[in-house]
Amino acid sequence: MPETWLVLLGVGALMAAYVLVWRPVQTALREARFARARKCFHVQRERLEAKFVQLASANAKPDSPRWVDCDFEDDVAYVRDRSTGELSAFVGVTVAMNEFDGPLTGFGDLVGNLRAGTAVFRFDRNHWETDGKAILNLSPAEAIRYYQDLLEMVDQELAPRA
Repeated sequence: MPETWLVLLGVGALMAAYVLVWRPVQTALREARFARARKCFHVQRERLEAKFVQLASANAKPDSPRWVDCDFEDDVAYVRDRSTGELSAFVGVTVAMNEFDGPLTGFGDLVGNLRAGTAVFRFDRNHWETDGKAILNLSPAEAIRYYQDLLEMVDQELAPRA
């Protein structure tokens, strides 16, 4: 009987150590990784934006309008995938599309107009990447709300307003 109490006491002590030590250590490590990722994003941002535009233009379907120009906002929203923990950066974009002479299935009056959207950048180990994919018609804040079951907001950087 006394051995059972010792085992239970040992298990309780291990659980307390986990809660008191391991979880704060994990949190501190995650925050340090995020600080490093955030700094890397700023260093790599110009390259990322150029690659985003290049890939977005190259990935256009033959029967759809082409991107003519893409303006990036200064604000950045950082999100984490709830299931995988993958970190992403969302940046608002305004995309200008060319006039299109082909079949306009699904594009209607959007062709030739400016379209708002969100450029998506992913943090992969020690560097940022992009697939050139945008969430069109949703600002970063709207995209985060729309995908709130899948994503959690980590932080947001707002550019100083004039």
